[in-house]
Amino acid sequence: MKKIYTFQLKDLLMPSSMTLVFANLFPFYGVLYLGWKVFPVLLLFWIENVIIGFFNILRILACSPKNILMWCTKIFLIPFFTFHYGMFTAVHGIFVIAMFGGYEIKGDPYTIFQNSLPVVFEYNLQYAVLALFLSHAFSFIFNYIIKGEYLIENPGRLMAKPYGRIVILHLTIIFGGFLMMALHSPVSGLLLLLILKIIFDLRAHIK
Repeated sequence: MKKIYTFQLKDLLMPSSMTLVFANLFPFYGVLYLGWKVFPVLLLFWIENVIIGFFNILRILACSPKNILMWCTKIFLIPFFTFHYGMFTAVHGIFVIAMFGGYEIKGDPYTIFQNSLPVVFEYNLQYAVLALFLSHAFSFIFNYIIKGEYLIENPGRLMAKPYGRIVILHLTIIFGGFLMMALHSPVSGLLLLLILKIIFDLRAHIK
């Protein structure tokens, strides 16, 4: 029987959980005070997927350091994950930036990573991006390294973990569109969307 993960006060008060919530508050500020619409929020969701992929590579590299067989596996899995996850993320980025932002994307799919940088500064998202990066960096250092998670993880399991976020991004785009139409208010829809994202993020983090 699968274990059901529920929020407990001690879980929510973990430094890494509080850092995660704090980082997710930046989009609230953007929506309420900077007038962000759908595109900047979805762009942040996508950029966070890129950040998660980056730290997942570090997790794979650091896991089970004393297991020689694991190192042989990592030599194959790290390049494969980088290409495969990178391609999935690039295609999603093109969809978000072209469909919701109205930007023209030229070149191969991987150019989306460099083409997204000017858009980040255009919408003043750099501080929100930095907050998300620091949140995941803190989780990597505090939970994964200091608390010893890297000793019990394996590359195969780590490789599959980030793909759940891609599914969530798809559902967010679809569900968010219907939500904002139903509420007749982009701001209300975005705020509810951000609350759902924090709940999903906390659940995944605590699990």
